Amino acid sequence: MQFATTSILRIAYERNGANDGPPVILLHGWPDDVRTFDRIAPELRAAGFQTVVPWLRGFGPTSFLSSDTMRSGEMVAMAQDVLDLADALKLQTFAVVGHDWGARIAYVLAAVRPERITRICALSVGWQPGELPTPSIKQTRKYWYQWFMTTERGAEAVRSDRKAFARIQWETWAPKGWFSEDEFEATANSFENPDWPAITVHSYSVRWGEADKDRRYRDIDERAKSAQTISVPTLMIQGGADGVTLPDTTDKKEKYFTGGYQRYVLDGVGHFPTREAPDAVNRLLIDFLKAK
Repeated sequence: MQFATTSILRIAYERNGANDGPPVILLHGWPDDVRTFDRIAPELRAAGFQTVVPWLRGFGPTSFLSSDTMRSGEMVAMAQDVLDLADALKLQTFAVVGHDWGARIAYVLAAVRPERITRICALSVGWQPGELPTPSIKQTRKYWYQWFMTTERGAEAVRSDRKAFARIQWETWAPKGWFSEDEFEATANSFENPDWPAITVHSYSVRWGEADKDRRYRDIDERAKSAQTISVPTLMIQGGADGVTLPDTTDKKEKYFTGGYQRYVLDGVGHFPTREAPDAVNRLLIDFLKAK
């Protein structure tokens, strides 16, 4: 583990691989952490890539420098965190692999800073221009936890028992038996970050217009919302048995990607492809990142 200090954060990250290897930043989702890439990053390094795997704000050892900084869970805020980390590590251009929140961050980066992003791979989340539309009733039912957190009682439930709240998502977002107790416990340590509840609640509340945004990210937010297409080559991997992001919500997105777009559905796999089907993910990912 290493640390990089930006204007507002002390970002914890793991960096491995050849210094001259093409850099790939791997971004975890919620409720998850860097361990989701434990069977992905080594294969990328074996293929010649350099990997950088940070803990997002509010997770694990990553911390804010000041208690006065707004604990924003906006995807644009986290996209700026990635750019700040890349600057600190002197990475001018890089590929991004993102799962869940990490996928949303990858889309933001590709939309607003395409000159810095070589390729993106997004797992379990799709993209389309503008503000997030109101989901279908069927998808809304799967998003119960997001609406729950916009209430004060829901927010308090997250604050009072964060681990149980995270675990129910693991138990319902993928076919039964996909994770072990040790695997969950190793990742749940990251939810002990004192800012995890605030970042979690704000992220889902602001997503649906039920919380104020951090004004420091106004410019990047406006650019992200105004983007109509993504010009960065994109790979999208979807679990066919995803219990939270319904597969049909990520289908038919090709028209939004002008730099090339591939989507693969992994049958029988839930919301966590990097954990559930690492061999399949690695095959798709390495072929994509090595393509000319």
